[in-house]
Amino acid sequence: MGFSFFASRAAARFLEDIRRPSSAGVSTAALLLTAASGGGIVAYADSARAEEAPEPPPRKKKVVVLGTGWAGTSFLKNLDSSRYEVKVISPRNYFAFTPLLPSVTCGTVEARSVVEPIRRMFEKKGKDVAYYEAECFKIDPTKKAVHCRSAVGTNLDGNGDFMVDYDYLVVALGATVNTFNTPGVMEHCHFLKEVEDAQKIRKSVIDCFERASIPNISEEEKRKILHFVIIGGGPTGVEFAAELHDFLVEDLVKLYPAIEQFVKITIIQSGEHILNTFDQRIAVFAESKFQRDGIELSTGFRVIKVSDDSITVKCKSSGVETLVPYGMAVWSAGIGTRPVITDFMSQVGQGKRRALATNEWLRVPECDSVYAIGDCSSISQRKIMEDISTIFKVADKDNSGTLTLKEINDVLEDICIRYPQVELYMKSMHMVDIADLIKGGVGDSNKESMVVNIEEFKKALSHVDSQVKTVPATAQLLRNKGIILLTALTKRITA
Repeated sequence: MGFSFFASRAAARFLEDIRRPSSAGVSTAALLLTAASGGGIVAYADSARAEEAPEPPPRKKKVVVLGTGWAGTSFLKNLDSSRYEVKVISPRNYFAFTPLLPSVTCGTVEARSVVEPIRRMFEKKGKDVAYYEAECFKIDPTKKAVHCRSAVGTNLDGNGDFMVDYDYLVVALGATVNTFNTPGVMEHCHFLKEVEDAQKIRKSVIDCFERASIPNISEEEKRKILHFVIIGGGPTGVEFAAELHDFLVEDLVKLYPAIEQFVKITIIQSGEHILNTFDQRIAVFAESKFQRDGIELSTGFRVIKVSDDSITVKCKSSGVETLVPYGMAVWSAGIGTRPVITDFMSQVGQGKRRALATNEWLRVPECDSVYAIGDCSSISQRKIMEDISTIFKVADKDNSGTLTLKEINDVLEDICIRYPQVELYMKSMHMVDIADLIKGGVGDSNKESMVVNIEEFKKALSHVDSQVKTVPATAQLLRNKGIILLTALTKRITA
């Protein structure tokens, strides 16, 4: 209960924060890459002389944002909308504080406490931001337009379809559930991506207890009905399992004492450990806690089929198939690509990818005016060794052919921004500063007199690219990407 209290406070603070216009002063000048001013000269006769009419203000650039999740709303909050014609398109007319969805499933937090209407979030921006409750089903980068379909009915033409053109497009559509084409998942499993999903899960849990309480139900049937299975040991599955355990132990078993001994929670994970994208110490701690709580961990098993009352799993090491009876199953085994993103990737030569690739500035390389953030995209991080000679040349301002520690420090901030793996590598190796990293190339312990040539510089940074990795897609990361987008664009135009 303590975690839920502080998490609720965190949600309240965040929702209050996004209601207010940003005071961070993040510059958005980078969006004005090719600002076009309209108007002309109007001449007229007046006392035999012509006067120039005042030029009309330049047309505002159109910025279209697809999506109202963490990444999209964070970008919008920091955007100076008075300088642009901003249009937001999403079938979901609210922002959801997704980290608390597991708490909603168990009633620890009310659903209304984790949502904020989009129009209320941006009401102080007035007419500068327009919102359309619609779904984008096609992106046309050639015509710079998005094709949309109303989520609340049809227009006068009868089909509800419309088109919105843009100067700059921010794609923040998130991801869909990835079932890996496993038979029966869509028909028989719950998911946990929306507030509605959390409410359905809560109802299903209560229904399971009520069904198990009906007279003449055998003990075997009660064990099946009260067996709650979570498929996927990532952050969502683990958080839900923890919340469900507390809900069952602290609340429901007290209301249904006669069937307490039949309650069971199982996590099925294809990997050898849960939370395998996080630090191993986190995974070990979580596994130890679950074992103490009586939550069963079935690691190394892959789900190959789901029916209405059983799950067929296959042991990856032995190949043996096992039937697991269940009362309720929640699928949290990964995220997939939305059809509109798949179609767009095929248009820009990324047809074989699972997510839309962007450069380090979050821009789609094939489309100069399209940016992508959030779960629908991934950053193709450039390796530092590909640019090592250029970096050395830029740092060597006196053209001496060598670099001093001061010269390296002068460009270190820019290096860490463009190549974040440098900072990650230094942290993983417990290095205090850049001098510790450079010592690997020269073996000189005297920081003041340290001088390196190009070959020593290459040697010192040769292992840095090993830290290029995909980080877990947490809500905080998606929020930061929305904020970083404006900063990255600013640095790009002012560099």
